[in-house]
Amino acid sequence: MNMFLHELKAYRKSTIIWSMALAGIVIVFLSMFPAFSSNAEELKKLLENLPLALRNAIGLSLDTIGSLLGFYSTLTFLYITLCGAIQAMNLGTSIVSKEVREKTADFLLTKPVSRVQILSAKLLAALTSLVITNVIYLIVASLMASATSPQPFSLKLFLMISATLFLIQLMFLALGVIISVIAPRIKAVLPVSLGTVFPFFFISMFGSAIGDNNLRYITPFKFYDPAYIIKNASYEASFVLLEVGLIILAIAASYVIYLKKDIDSV
Repeated sequence: MNMFLHELKAYRKSTIIWSMALAGIVIVFLSMFPAFSSNAEELKKLLENLPLALRNAIGLSLDTIGSLLGFYSTLTFLYITLCGAIQAMNLGTSIVSKEVREKTADFLLTKPVSRVQILSAKLLAALTSLVITNVIYLIVASLMASATSPQPFSLKLFLMISATLFLIQLMFLALGVIISVIAPRIKAVLPVSLGTVFPFFFISMFGSAIGDNNLRYITPFKFYDPAYIIKNASYEASFVLLEVGLIILAIAASYVIYLKKDIDSV
């Protein structure tokens, strides 16, 4: 418990910053929706001039762009998930690497705790940080949506779309953890995080641009399609199962590798 609280305290500053950043993004974008909805037809005509490939790449649907859910899922949530993925990747990558980087790994391992306990406490602290961020984001986003939408909308669908932020973050957290335990030494977390998240992001945009659904299985950004959620009020079971399997595999492999990993002494 002491280790968990120590890690949670260490993540406190970054949790606050990321929570404020995500809340700020959704406030800025949704505050523009009333003006957008009042001129929806004119803006639709303007957006029709954009190349179809570009519209597909950013998930822009002219049929739903005038509604709050359409505006939120296409022009707002794209950037929210990108920032959220970076946060999760930062947390996952730093779980083990920061002890090696700060030369405290051997000191930590001399304590009367097992490596399983160490990794579990760090994982739980990172997961708690993401939960706090998502709770704050959901509250702010829901309040802004209710305050700015001139027409009634489905809060259930809004929350379902918003909840995929956490699901995508879980995937990148697991990916970051396994990179953290595999890499011998990570000098800086951010370049690794950006170098991992952005390729997946560009793959998702490329897949949408060319209409290749097979690429959806490669990038977590496309596991949850807002258009499908709005239409069916559910997630696609195949992608949910895929993510659960990948997360279990990544975390299990991380434990196995970490238990056998040689830790350099200072």
